[in-house]
Formats: sequence, C-alpha cells, structure tokens
Amino acid sequence: MVQKQTLVLIAALVWTAAGANILRLGIAAAVSVHWEWWMVLSALAVFLLFGAMFGMIVKKHLRRIYGYDGDRKHCFLKFFDIKAYILMGIMMTGGILLRTLHAIPDRCTAMFYTGLGAGLTLAGLAFFVNYIVRRIRDKQTEKDGE
Repeated sequence: MVQKQTLVLIAALVWTAAGANILRLGIAAAVSVHWEWWMVLSALAVFLLFGAMFGMIVKKHLRRIYGYDGDRKHCFLKFFDIKAYILMGIMMTGGILLRTLHAIPDRCTAMFYTGLGAGLTLAGLAFFVNYIVRRIRDKQTEKDGE
C-alpha cells in the first residue's frame, strides 16, 4: 500500500520505461532503413498525435489519483484504472504480435515506434515533473505552516 503521491511516481516510472523501450525499438528499426523526408514527417505526426493523446490521459490519471482520499494508502497498481490496463494489454499484445510475425516493414516500425515512443516517454516525464512540483509545493506548505 502506498500514498497517492507514490502512485504518481510509479506512473512516471512505468510510462517512462515503456516509452523508452518503444523508442529503443523504433530507433533500432530506424538505423536499419534509409529515411526519406516523408518518413520524418510521418514520425513527427505520430509523435504529435500520440503526444497530445497521452497528455490528456496523464491529466486524467493525475485528477483521478489526486482525487483519492487524503492520506489513505492505496494499492500500488491504482496508478492506472481498469480501462488503462485493458488498453495497455491490447496495445502490447498487438505490437508484440505484429513484430513477431514481421507483419510490418521496418520503415513503418521506425516511423511509428519512434513517434509513439517519444510521445509516451514525454508523458512519463510529465508525471515526473508533476511529482517533483507537488513534492516541492508540499514541502513549502509544511515549511510555511510551521
């Protein structure tokens, strides 16, 4: 059982690790293909699309986590809600299956995974920033209250 602030830190670690891993796969595919201008634009479009979507999801999860009861402790798995776990499972299964079956050319993997991984990593960093800012603010509030 953990405090809600720790749930934010767990979310930061999970999202950043997942994003870095997907970005690593994208970069590995990227170095094996010849990049053209439209591929760069495609990767950027994927990043912007998923970055915006993940930004909204981060805000939603932060509202939910900070909406939990005061200082009560929570199960460490509550950094996600059930919908997020289902979505994560579907996305991971689909990605692993498509890569294992070599159903997607390396060019597409390079473009999609680079953009997706960068967006997901940025979302993880948003959780980290929120965690740090809240910790600083809480410490300042404690200091001012003394």
